[in-house]
Amino acid sequence: MLSNDLSERDYQFNHGGQWDKGKSFETFNPLGPWVQTADEVPDVQQLALHLDVNGVTRQHGTTHDMIFDVPFIVWSLSQIMVLEPGDLVNTGTPAGVSLGHDDVPFLQAGDVLELRADGLGAQRSVVVQA
Repeated sequence: MLSNDLSERDYQFNHGGQWDKGKSFETFNPLGPWVQTADEVPDVQQLALHLDVNGVTRQHGTTHDMIFDVPFIVWSLSQIMVLEPGDLVNTGTPAGVSLGHDDVPFLQAGDVLELRADGLGAQRSVVVQA
């Protein structure tokens, strides 16, 4: 858990980049209630991704739009760490994050997030004050 004087925003942008750290704080990685196995996903590079906040679409994209494809990401990470079956790798996110828009507010307590990846399922989360 971060101390009160080090926000997640400060941690991401003032301490060596944000790629993985932005998805690694306690409670920041909603997952489940289950995961799909590789044989249940016909093409991991053709999944549509959607995020609505309070019923308004904020993000929509596909895994085809990723800068690096999944095999490359797994290969790259395996050069510096041991990956085991069942490990999860958090990657990027489609365009639309608040940081990229002056007119899009950051999440607030009470906001409802609904996300889905076609063929993988959906989640609904409510933001709570820490």
